[in-house]
Amino acid sequence: MRCSFGDLVIDTDRFLLERGGTSLHVQPQVFDVLSHLVRNRERVVPKTELLDSIWGDRFVSESTLTSRIKAARRVVGDDGISQTVIRTVHGRGYRWVADVEPVAEPGAEPDAGSQPPTVPLPPDPRHLEQRIRFCHASDGVRIAYATVGEGPPLVRAAHWVTHLDYEWESPVWRHWMDGLSRGRTFIRYDERGCGLSDHDPEDVSLEAFVRDLETVVDELELERFPLMGLSQGGSVAMAYAVRHPERVSRLILVGAFVKGRVARATTPDELREAELQGELIRMGWGRDDPSFRLYFSSTFMPDAPPQLWSDFAALMRRTTSAENALRLNNSFVAIDVTDLVGQITVPTLILHGRGDMRIPFSQGREIAARIRGSRLVPLDTRNHLLVAGEPAWEHLLEEIDAFLADDESSRSPREVQILS
Repeated sequence: MRCSFGDLVIDTDRFLLERGGTSLHVQPQVFDVLSHLVRNRERVVPKTELLDSIWGDRFVSESTLTSRIKAARRVVGDDGISQTVIRTVHGRGYRWVADVEPVAEPGAEPDAGSQPPTVPLPPDPRHLEQRIRFCHASDGVRIAYATVGEGPPLVRAAHWVTHLDYEWESPVWRHWMDGLSRGRTFIRYDERGCGLSDHDPEDVSLEAFVRDLETVVDELELERFPLMGLSQGGSVAMAYAVRHPERVSRLILVGAFVKGRVARATTPDELREAELQGELIRMGWGRDDPSFRLYFSSTFMPDAPPQLWSDFAALMRRTTSAENALRLNNSFVAIDVTDLVGQITVPTLILHGRGDMRIPFSQGREIAARIRGSRLVPLDTRNHLLVAGEPAWEHLLEEIDAFLADDESSRSPREVQILS
């Protein structure tokens, strides 16, 4: 549903809130509150219904809902006194009271007799649209993949904490789509057990992850392409490059590792720390728990603004269940591709934060030492997931663009048809 109220437009299907054609940053749960209320504006929505709709079977206090209502009011220019958009019905719940008008989808033909706007907005030359499709791995698991942009392909191997739909407007990931689709078609997919891919796979091994990558690129009929691996996706990308060197024109590894946290533990304290992470996932994944949010957000993005920590925590909960998150984590921490790394023969670029709080820089150095002819680029950051606006992010984009500029790979007619 796409509709307007006041000077705002809300698109509940694409998770967008816009003012004057510009997207506004809205926390996922706050957007869910707005979306549910506007969809059910003909009636009072009980608090229990909002809690069930947004948090499901996760227990949160009523004060959490109240804080999201306050945030939703701030976003739309309302407040608890005037209540011109969201009205509190004491003892019952909340009701949407602002006038709502339907808005046509961008690019849709206007209805007969409708008048064009007197001052049309200029088109956005960087407006991106993603196309989400599905394919099936050899064991029947459904894998969701998406393409964005136009031009030669760049494939990103799947990794943890992704959701093709929700991350589209997330400040955690949106700049990755913007930056990596400049002049090319950026291809990514949700890992089995995550996002829009099937959430109940029996196999969550490295071998299964590599088969999923094979499935996606075969579905797109990509003959030769550059491949990018971020974090544990780097291990998947390295394994694929060893298995299919004739298809990988360039290999890009960002914050990758040779050994997972358990596999590289050399002391009882390091092993205990790895085990503690699993316990935190088991206990806190589905809860709006500040301590859980602080631990994971501060290790993935220690130098990000606190607001981004909340956005990241909300995205984590959306990606998968606590049970799947734990299964995937247990698989990742045990990964060891030591025997494979030295077999990589394709041109390789390795980018790693000097102070990476999640995957130590020593792992990037280890990869570079084992891949003959590879190039290691240290990034001046402590963030494992680089944040929009930090110098290291622009440095990463510059290095990737330069690395891919002389890529000799070309697309077949079939690739042109699929990626256009």
